[in-house]
Amino acid sequence: MPADASIAPKPAAGRAGFFERAQTGARDKRALGLAIGAVLCALVLPPMFFLLEGSVTIAGPGGAARFTLERFTAIFQQKGFLQSAANSFIFAAGSAALALLLGGLNAWLVERTNTPFKPLAYLTTIISMGTPYVLYVSAWLLLLAKSGPINSWYRQVTGSSDVLINVYGLPGMILVEGLLWSPLVFLLLGATLRNFNPELEEAARMSGAGAWDTLRRITFRLSLPSILALSMLVFIRALEAFEVPALVGLPGRVHVLTTDIYDTMHLTMPPDLGSASALSVLLLIVVSILLYFYGRMTRSAERFATITGKSFRPGRLDLGIWRVPAACALILNFTLLLVLPAIILLWASLLPFYTTFSWAAYARVTSVNYQNVFQSSRYLSLLANTLVIAVVAATAVMLIASLTAWLTVRKAPGAKLLDQLATAPLVFPGIVLGVGVMQLFLNLPIGLYGTIWIIVWAFVINYMPYGVRYSFAGMLQVHRELEEAAAVSGAAPLTGFRRIVLPLLSPSLIAGWLFIFLLATRVLSLPVLLSGPSSQTMAVAMFDLWGNGQGPELAALGLLWSLAMTCIAVTFYAVARRSGAGIHGQG
Repeated sequence: MPADASIAPKPAAGRAGFFERAQTGARDKRALGLAIGAVLCALVLPPMFFLLEGSVTIAGPGGAARFTLERFTAIFQQKGFLQSAANSFIFAAGSAALALLLGGLNAWLVERTNTPFKPLAYLTTIISMGTPYVLYVSAWLLLLAKSGPINSWYRQVTGSSDVLINVYGLPGMILVEGLLWSPLVFLLLGATLRNFNPELEEAARMSGAGAWDTLRRITFRLSLPSILALSMLVFIRALEAFEVPALVGLPGRVHVLTTDIYDTMHLTMPPDLGSASALSVLLLIVVSILLYFYGRMTRSAERFATITGKSFRPGRLDLGIWRVPAACALILNFTLLLVLPAIILLWASLLPFYTTFSWAAYARVTSVNYQNVFQSSRYLSLLANTLVIAVVAATAVMLIASLTAWLTVRKAPGAKLLDQLATAPLVFPGIVLGVGVMQLFLNLPIGLYGTIWIIVWAFVINYMPYGVRYSFAGMLQVHRELEEAAAVSGAAPLTGFRRIVLPLLSPSLIAGWLFIFLLATRVLSLPVLLSGPSSQTMAVAMFDLWGNGQGPELAALGLLWSLAMTCIAVTFYAVARRSGAGIHGQG
């Protein structure tokens, strides 16, 4: 017998074992996909179902529910509904235009020119990520209020009794919301301009085109799809916004759809959940239509790709004598978005009651607000609630999202459905999701209502699309050959995922975790509807402090909280830059 005859059957047995392990791995992935699908269905579908049910049913005789469209009819017959809808669209369009103008100009100056003071733009963006929306809006209200420094100085100089700026109106809302969103525009549009292939611009200059003509006819036109898609994104987010309409619009009697939903929940006793659900459904339909067009814009942008396989360095335009005005523009942006709000908040936090700058007010400077913050057990409870909610929500999102992205990229059975379920919450504005989750837990015999866990549940739903995008971006960089090698060595799919994919995916997962953590500590629209007396978050507490006229204490609390969150934002930015994970949007 030949020497190798005794070992001939072993390769066949090895192949049989490999195919058996492959079949077992496929079954494991199928089972995991079913489990993740069940979790996503349990998260996403019930709030939508109860929201729709609550909008079209009403209690009849004997408590039996009956189908009706009365609530929708009543909404369209209300005198103020069309005005609120018009205000919403004007507010969103104006905010998007202003954010695009400011953020786009800064992005072009930083990424494509040799202007000095570029780090100021990044510093502004990083700190803004750690600042709660309520605090930022409050700072601008202190600056632009009738008793604020700008209007006070205007009256002193002119001797007039009028105000220079009336912030409590639609123009004031647009101004504050546009400033709020301009850092995001800077980050997203900056990435587009940073990766722009300069060969086309160089060809235009060699053909005799000047710098302005090249910018207008080449750079701007090729970036137009990205600009339009970004404009649509900011428009949608401004349409869903709650903080600015609530803090700026309601005092000025300017109503939008989100504040109408909030008023329906808080101005009637008991809350009119049916009408709030009907309004929420209408806003949900509008946002779904806009997101459809946004998706089409982002897909069509691929036809304008300018990044090729050739290596290149983005060109920098020499501004010459225009470097000074460009530097002034960056300094002005830094001053408007960061310095002025910080100064007014610091000033307010040192006063027993807010008043504008004066020597008489300087004599009343005190640290009592900071002492109240440090000594109050209530703020310790708020700190614990906010951190627990943010940590648990971010961890749950990234755990589910990483498995979803893994199954989607590896094209497991049902992968497309998993991806659609995970990204479906994008259609939910925060205030609408709050109504849906409230309807859900009022109809289920589960004692989560009024606890922090109902807020965690809502945050997991709301931020799932962001977690999936971060995980998906990281998964695309992990080649399947590594998992195939693990499978050949006898590792089960989940073992390969745990020991190979997760370590390689960790930079993207950490960036996504930090981003969701920051969002969960800043957002107001969900907790303001779902929190109870013992489950408030920092954002809700700041909102209540402003409503109660406690601006100085709000300023002290907000500055301390923003300082802590900015440290986390710096960590997020460093991890995101290193991992190549972008910033896919804010709450």
